[in-house]
Amino acid sequence: MTDATFDPFAELLDRDRALSILRDAVAGAEDGELFLERSHSEALTFDDGRLRHSSAMAGQGFGLRAVSGEVTGYAHSTDISEASLRRAAQTARLAVGAGGGTLADPAPMRPVALYPAIDPAEGISIATRIALLREIDDYARSLDPRVVQVTASIASALQEVVILRPEGGLVRDIRPMTRLNVAVIVENNDRRESGSAGGGGRVSLTGLMQPAHWRAQVDEALRIALVNLRSVAAPAGVMDVVLGPGWPGILLHEAVGHGLEGDFNRKKASAFAGLLGQRVAAPGVTVVDDGTIPDRRGSINIDDEGTPPARNVLIEDGILVGYMQDRQNARLMGVEPTGNGRRESFAHVPMPRMTNTYMPGGDADPAAILADLKDGIYAVGFGGGQVDITNGKFVFSCTEAYRVKNGVVGDPVRGATLIGDGATALQQVRAIGNDMALDPGIGNCGKQGQWVPVGVGQPTLLIGGLTVGGSAA
Repeated sequence: MTDATFDPFAELLDRDRALSILRDAVAGAEDGELFLERSHSEALTFDDGRLRHSSAMAGQGFGLRAVSGEVTGYAHSTDISEASLRRAAQTARLAVGAGGGTLADPAPMRPVALYPAIDPAEGISIATRIALLREIDDYARSLDPRVVQVTASIASALQEVVILRPEGGLVRDIRPMTRLNVAVIVENNDRRESGSAGGGGRVSLTGLMQPAHWRAQVDEALRIALVNLRSVAAPAGVMDVVLGPGWPGILLHEAVGHGLEGDFNRKKASAFAGLLGQRVAAPGVTVVDDGTIPDRRGSINIDDEGTPPARNVLIEDGILVGYMQDRQNARLMGVEPTGNGRRESFAHVPMPRMTNTYMPGGDADPAAILADLKDGIYAVGFGGGQVDITNGKFVFSCTEAYRVKNGVVGDPVRGATLIGDGATALQQVRAIGNDMALDPGIGNCGKQGQWVPVGVGQPTLLIGGLTVGGSAA
């Protein structure tokens, strides 16, 4: 992807002059930084027996920010030059104005090493990746004659960032990311159903391309498709729901996690605003955002303001104990930043964002949790969903779910949706399994038009009284 480590102060800018321009931009402001980035990504998609899509994207640029109170002045450019930097500084100052503010304390810029500083696709040719995708297609079709379509994709990306702060602190990070996904469609008696699997993280493509890994993804995608092929219409009504471990934590991420981001709470736009120290969940429920888990999709060596990540406990044994913070919201709320200041790229301002958000396990046996479910749904996989941050109300569609009666897991159901609100769902957690798992590395999170990679996770959970949307009479 790249031929040398990104060093804009050796190649494009004089560091001392850049620092002087940055200091002029934030004079009278309270905070700010110069964020420089170089990125490269490649993606291949093999669909219906042929290569359907191939892309390679590369870019670089900078973003310069000045912050005063709730006001942010921000300018960015793809031209990393002193002239562009001076224009950006003038633009940023127009927003914050002149004044006599005191610059915030320096960020604790101590990057950790949670993933290797590698080119994730180094030494793996495009031809080798295409050959793998063709092998995945052949393997999937060989498993079952009902397979009528296979889609496989492999992607890698490398983001290199340099952050310069007004006090002179400088930090660098090299962020690899890879992903391999498989989707299959099966057909029987004019009925078609699909299944998908995959994942990745801040690792090399080499591991994802091992036969043991990609065959497991194909096997899982086919299993889900065949489960859906025999599914029946989902019931409708208010009932108890058991959520499986791992990826179902996306419901926790969306319905609860966003409501625990600092900016929403500072602006009183969250259902959790003003509730610090109060019970917001059932006893035993703990929610953590942890950017320090090695190699995970949501993990970061530093956030996009230069703050190291942390294991931040947000809800502890049902009590709300903290929010996720970037520097600006932390300062305005009188607390410390938590290492959650993230941005999509140099063209975006940082804001409080999740990293890997999960619920730690409890002590219940997952099999016993299911055995105690008298009449409800066992939801194992989720697709799309919608959430209103202001009240936590959510609607999620299930991609794999089963009807359960008297503790017996019965037919798979199709068309099931889960409807509720995060705050109420947390209060109605009745059992927490001992099988906490993280997702396989497939999460992307959107907020205010920005997308960043994230992780989710949870153990098996029993939640009482969720509304299930379905079409069965």
